Amino acid sequence: MSSESIANSSDPETGQDLLQYHGGLMGAILPFLVLIIGVMAIALSGAPDEKGFWPILILALGVGLMLCKDRTAYSNAVIDGMSDRIVMIMITAWILASIVGVLMTITGFVEALTWLVSSFELGPSGYVLSAFIICCIVSLSTGSSFATILICAPILYPVGGLLGAHTPTLAGTILAGATFGDFIAPISDTTISSALSQKADIGATVKSRIKYIWPATLLAIIAFWISSVINSGSSVQQTIDHSGSPNGLPMLLVPVLIIWLFLLKKHLLHGLMAGLLFGTVISILFGLLPYDQLISLDLENFVARSFVIDGINRAVGISFFTILLMGLVGTVKASGLMNQILEFAEKRSKTIQQGETWISGVVSVAVLLTTHSIVAILMVADFTRSSGGRLGINPVRRANLLSLFVCVFPFVLPYFIPVILMAGMTTSGEEFQIPSVAPLYVGLYNFLSWALLLTAIVAVLFGYGRKEDNKL
Repeated sequence: MSSESIANSSDPETGQDLLQYHGGLMGAILPFLVLIIGVMAIALSGAPDEKGFWPILILALGVGLMLCKDRTAYSNAVIDGMSDRIVMIMITAWILASIVGVLMTITGFVEALTWLVSSFELGPSGYVLSAFIICCIVSLSTGSSFATILICAPILYPVGGLLGAHTPTLAGTILAGATFGDFIAPISDTTISSALSQKADIGATVKSRIKYIWPATLLAIIAFWISSVINSGSSVQQTIDHSGSPNGLPMLLVPVLIIWLFLLKKHLLHGLMAGLLFGTVISILFGLLPYDQLISLDLENFVARSFVIDGINRAVGISFFTILLMGLVGTVKASGLMNQILEFAEKRSKTIQQGETWISGVVSVAVLLTTHSIVAILMVADFTRSSGGRLGINPVRRANLLSLFVCVFPFVLPYFIPVILMAGMTTSGEEFQIPSVAPLYVGLYNFLSWALLLTAIVAVLFGYGRKEDNKL
């Protein structure tokens, strides 16, 4: 693949000229390398939250601007990426979910859930495994990893911290539960896009994934248990009162309503807004929400105070991270880089194992560059279908390979939105003096995704599941 080949063609879908970079292929890749190296360095040093990544993203965008030959086209690509509809949906959802999380905290729901869990005497390790199961059920029911994190994290994380659970393990557990449904739920956008893009039956695809998910889940449970037993109690002061209070139990109706609306396939914003309004009414009726928390004015300092404002402030970090990141992703799409990678892979897929290896490789590269599972699947769908079909790889098998790899990297690497989102949600424990968890450690402790990666490697190298998939 020539280093200049990326800079001399137009987008086959839109007909628009591709971005051209000084240095050709290396010039197109360099801004993203700046992002990855910078984020990993900050994460390894213990970045407290996603705001620490803002300067790195600005630097990466600046490097791209300097290297791009048409800086006006580059600027337009950045704005197009930032203004993508899905970006606004995610940011609005995070803002609403953050407000709901603040509401649940100040109305005593965390203490109520702590009281409830303590009555069962689960202990830190038992609680971690219970949280994993709860998140698996929620993600399987809603089909959304984002919704699972937004619903479960602000509730389960503070409670686990109060019980003395190891916070990185607990954060990884919640993220793992979200990963579970993203891979196998019939209504997951990952399941649907991978199956339909390969013209595979969704029901048969879901059924075929059991053989991949059960060994990975078993390995994850063992790893969560060992990590929890070894580390529990090491990150939280033992003077914290674990008894809690049942007063906030009526607020349990809020997540129940939200999950029920998602099961009815209501829009993400519909469910969260309804939950917020319902929760506000319930909290007032039961006397759980002080009126000055609705809104109050500090006239001396010219400041307005409200749980709504607090919730929005919590969502600022991830919102701006997402906007900047999607701007960079927009330039990757406009560069035509993936087209060059796909052409390179097509020429080298000669056998079934080579075909599966290249399918796995190109979807991994696509998700690493675009940071979005569905975008990555759609970008490589034609290559996967044509190359896999030519080699006789079953559509279900192809769909499974795509999902296996896109359910790994976005859930373990610290510059992906699910990991950043989960790390951001750990700030829900700050009010209880429970430390938040940096994105790097959230991903490292997502043992389900690491187990899925191991399963995927075994599937490609040794053909695990190939024979069963080919029968469907």
